[in-house]
Amino acid sequence: MPHTKSAKKSLRQTEKRRLRNKAVKKGIKVQLKKFLDLVKTGTLEQVQAELKVTVAKVDRAAAHKVLHRNTAARRKALLAKMVNKKAAAPPKAEGEKPAK
Repeated sequence: MPHTKSAKKSLRQTEKRRLRNKAVKKGIKVQLKKFLDLVKTGTLEQVQAELKVTVAKVDRAAAHKVLHRNTAARRKALLAKMVNKKAAAPPKAEGEKPAK
């Protein structure tokens, strides 16, 4: 345990920051899961709208240094790649079975 006044304050600040960072990271994970589910089942328009929200959360986390900027860039690139792949894929017919 800290002994000096400044060390005690530093401990309090660190704990607050850790909890805030944890909440931001959890929010990103929840948003990513929502996005990935939409990529599988949703329409292209829904996926593009969800991409905007997801990218905004990742950017905000990178701006506040919760995520490293390169990590944020890599995640955004992967998400954009998924959307582009979905846009390039031909639309499936109603009764058509998925390919194996």
